[in-house]
Amino acid sequence: MQTVLYARVSTTDQTIEHQETQARQAGFAIDRIVADHGVSGLATKLSERPEGRRLYDILRQGDVLVVRWVDRLGRNYRDVCDTIRSFMDRGIVIKTVINGMTFDGETTDPIQQAVRDSLIVFMAAMAQAQAEATKEAQRAGIDHARQAPKKYKGRKPTFDSDQLSLVQDMLATGAGASTIAKETGLTRQAILRIKSAPEQAERALARWEDWTPIQHAPQTPTDRR
Repeated sequence: MQTVLYARVSTTDQTIEHQETQARQAGFAIDRIVADHGVSGLATKLSERPEGRRLYDILRQGDVLVVRWVDRLGRNYRDVCDTIRSFMDRGIVIKTVINGMTFDGETTDPIQQAVRDSLIVFMAAMAQAQAEATKEAQRAGIDHARQAPKKYKGRKPTFDSDQLSLVQDMLATGAGASTIAKETGLTRQAILRIKSAPEQAERALARWEDWTPIQHAPQTPTDRR
């Protein structure tokens, strides 16, 4: 049996090393790392990514697939649900670094199965909803920025797109500000500001991303994440 970490980064602000460090700090003994760089989680299925599709050949029954959060598998609701269930059907266990969630197909108890499947559906839906909300906020911020004078962009956010996504995902699961701050490396005050005004945080980030496009890896026209 082996433990494989799958990491995905969609911008140059994100790093594979950070996701590996988080996994090891959470207690996972990683045997192998499979990673995709500059790949959209919303527009591209796991099976269509250069490295993501290798997981289907690498993983065997009894293996453990580790991801920071389900959004690393994808941000498309149907694709994430189908992917997790496909791996479970093959006897592969999926574990998340954040909140230590475990998904496997071993349980035969109908109640436990219902709870497990409900969590899969909920988290997959949250992954897509967050991606869509962030994309829309970025579009709105870009449109506003293009119409307004560009002499002043406002204060540069202390977080990048990856950190903002992680904060919002963890807030959705009920995590506290202190826990999120430790996980993301941001201050507790920054977490609380994002929590109280999420749209403002997204617009601020979108303005800076629009004016500094060289910081981003190539992305699809439909997904800036």
